[in-house]
Amino acid sequence: MTVVAALDIGGTKTAAALVDGDGRLLHRRTVPTPAAAGPAAVLDAAAAAVAEVAAAGGPYAAAGAGSAGVIDAAAGTVLSATAALPGWAGTALRDELGRRLGVPVAVDNDVHAHALGETWRGAAAGRTHVLLVAAGTGIGGSLVLDGRVHRGARSAAGHLGHMPVPAAAGRPCACGGTGHAEGVAAGPAMAAEYARRTGEDGSAVGGGLAVVAERAAAGDAVAVAVLEEGAVALGEAVGGLVNALDPGLVLVTGGVSRCGPAWWRPLRAAIAATTLPMLSDVPVVPGALGEDAALLGAAGLALEAIA
Repeated sequence: MTVVAALDIGGTKTAAALVDGDGRLLHRRTVPTPAAAGPAAVLDAAAAAVAEVAAAGGPYAAAGAGSAGVIDAAAGTVLSATAALPGWAGTALRDELGRRLGVPVAVDNDVHAHALGETWRGAAAGRTHVLLVAAGTGIGGSLVLDGRVHRGARSAAGHLGHMPVPAAAGRPCACGGTGHAEGVAAGPAMAAEYARRTGEDGSAVGGGLAVVAERAAAGDAVAVAVLEEGAVALGEAVGGLVNALDPGLVLVTGGVSRCGPAWWRPLRAAIAATTLPMLSDVPVVPGALGEDAALLGAAGLALEAIA
């Protein structure tokens, strides 16, 4: 059985694992990402994490990495990244990891890797047309067609959070624009809106969106309203994408998806209200693999690279 190494590189933590050809995670390790120390330190930490799992599980034939940022999978480079990974843009990710690990390496964006993992071993297994919506600190997405990610002409496909929605009109977005879904539907945006309406500052809310979700579940009317407004805004954007792309399944993942029925009910209702009648029965389901999805997707990239 072929064994490969998998990496999920984010702004705060990096996960590594050994994965076999059946999608079983054999050994894993999670380490802090030394983002402030620069790209070389991040790459060194990732390689060290792989070395640790290899010491426990033995050799591997190739490696795959899902990374934050816009990734040119064909060239193996980072085209752009947020301030969470300073200097990451321009990194020759595939070649630098290959030099450190000594095996063939394949790379892609972390959300695309997440979608590939879910279509291989998760909630979308067996589906050929899948739209993944990742709602968390930001809002990203991925379209998988016949087992392959659609990356777009410039590798930028999947920026679902930067679709305009009426509820976000005038609200600033992290990209520098205004009126985007991320400005009203992402986790920090909803936590900030709850704090604004209640007069609590960020420290008073403490746990951020998790506290808002807890209060919504307990019947807090403001919390319920904030989650509903964010869910409806996201649902309208997703419904429009369903009309344009005709996926067989909408898969929703990320921290926001753990907000419970107060978020899921209006999300599903908004998607159904926005879609064409012939598409109103498209299933909208949560992911099944959690943080393992990106590792499995990265492993799939590695296996494909040596097939």
